[in-house]
Amino acid sequence: MISVQCKMARAALGLGVRELANLAKVSPDTVARLERGEALRDRTIDDIRLALEQAGIEFIAENGGGAGVRFRERRSDKEA
Repeated sequence: MISVQCKMARAALGLGVRELANLAKVSPDTVARLERGEALRDRTIDDIRLALEQAGIEFIAENGGGAGVRFRERRSDKEA
């Protein structure tokens, strides 16, 4: 996850920095540092990414079209 993906995911979910920090169990300053592109521990980035994924975000790898995010497709009850 890169900084812009975090910003896009947070915006898509309508979360503020403090709300995401609470979900990821990190400080709001940590989320802000990630979104500014500052270096963080891999584990910290993983915690933030996992919180966003659990909230319904899917990360799209940069594959020539640029990195991005989208809402994860929800499976119907029949498929689950």
